Amino acid sequence: MEKAKRFLSVLFGRKIVLAAAVVVLFFFICAVASPLIAPCDPNAIDLKSTLEGPSGSHIFGTDQHGRDLFSRIVYGSRMAFLIGVLAVLVAAVVGVAIGLAAGYFGGAVDSVLMRLIEAEMSIPGIMLALALVATFGNSVGMLIFILGFSAIPPYARMMRAQVLSVRELDYVAASRIIGSGDLRTMLAHVFPNCLSPIIVLMSQSIGGTILAEASLSYLGAGIMPPTASWGKMVSEGYQYLTTSPLFALLPGVAVILLVLSFNILGDGLRDALDPHMRGDI
Repeated sequence: MEKAKRFLSVLFGRKIVLAAAVVVLFFFICAVASPLIAPCDPNAIDLKSTLEGPSGSHIFGTDQHGRDLFSRIVYGSRMAFLIGVLAVLVAAVVGVAIGLAAGYFGGAVDSVLMRLIEAEMSIPGIMLALALVATFGNSVGMLIFILGFSAIPPYARMMRAQVLSVRELDYVAASRIIGSGDLRTMLAHVFPNCLSPIIVLMSQSIGGTILAEASLSYLGAGIMPPTASWGKMVSEGYQYLTTSPLFALLPGVAVILLVLSFNILGDGLRDALDPHMRGDI
């Protein structure tokens, strides 16, 4: 309990981290409770109300099809969280497994796995994602896989580096001496002691993944209409900046706020997971 209190005091010791957590929580509530928060059907077309400004019936105005902007931004948070979180989980699970195996076994296993990771890193992430979308399509499930696959290298490299510093420590050697197999030693002794940097990387990567999805949607390779997506809304609203600026600006601000908040929260987690910062050492 005492350690938990110290963890929370360090995590939320800075007001900017607390504010970031509130912003993330706000958008998470929007994502979970979209049907309760949104006043209108986000896909309901009303051609008599196209590109209206803010009013009593549409507090953020409407888009080029007369759809309520506030409702579409609220529902867009659902896609942002769904793709951002699940894609990061895919990247973390696969990347950690590769890094754990490469760092623990070393030798030929390490060389082969790291050369594969370096080959993926040689291709810019957005270009790789566009190529995979063109090949396999851009359904929600496929976008999660594509963005997750594109984000594997940082997890593999970080996990490998952590394992290389842990695998020769006394408690790992003791596990081998008493007859524990490689799999048990990796999962019970090596992996838990390499987890803190991975948690920090995951929290920071969610924002980057949300931004990547928004970029793909902006380029027309992300979420397909009529599903609400912040990137797609920015792309559609760009051509109406002079007549209806809120159409593009509001979803763009939503992207900036959520991505920035996740990055700040990741910095706070990094400090809170550092035993020196918590006063454990």
